[in-house]
Amino acid sequence: MPETLQNGPPEAPWTLLLAHGAGVPMQAPFMAALAEGISADGAIRVVRFNFPYMAEAQRSGGKRPPNGQKVLEASFEQQYAAQLQQGVARQRLLIGGKSLGGRVASLIADRLGAAGLVILGYPFHPPGKPQNLRTEHLATLQTPTLICQGERDPFGNREEVEGYELAAKIRLHWLPDGDHGFKPRKASGRTEALNLQQAAAAVRAFVA
Repeated sequence: MPETLQNGPPEAPWTLLLAHGAGVPMQAPFMAALAEGISADGAIRVVRFNFPYMAEAQRSGGKRPPNGQKVLEASFEQQYAAQLQQGVARQRLLIGGKSLGGRVASLIADRLGAAGLVILGYPFHPPGKPQNLRTEHLATLQTPTLICQGERDPFGNREEVEGYELAAKIRLHWLPDGDHGFKPRKASGRTEALNLQQAAAAVRAFVA
């Protein structure tokens, strides 16, 4: 089984299996900050992992494009199965991820019977191409879901997303003036750290 990073106590009542975004690994500062924040009160153990292409990129020291969708889904399912084999109860095991990782999780959540879904910046559409939506499956999603999204995310800002047809199981939490990594502009008077803390708190509240 590929390497994982874990935050929070092994005996935590909940486990969140968290995948990275397209261009940054599980060790990225964004991923580390959210894993630390989400696990801060000891109720949630956060398990991070790398998709195969990212693991290979780290081994080789070069860059790799993301694997195909089937490989990404199979990799996530393998990690999910490993948590079950380690004794995590299915009704206490949530999945999620940042951007690409969150999208992959959203495509398999119902199939796996995941206890919940946490998405940190969903790529509703490619930047500058709002007509190319990736929302069809989100209209019928049955898994309880939290999407934390920056208000000015180029992959789907607040004005755009509030007009989409999303399943009743999906809850949206908006990070003030945040971009795709939740970073606000200086003029907003907010900080990146504050938005990351707010996102972590929203996840803790959703799970609780």
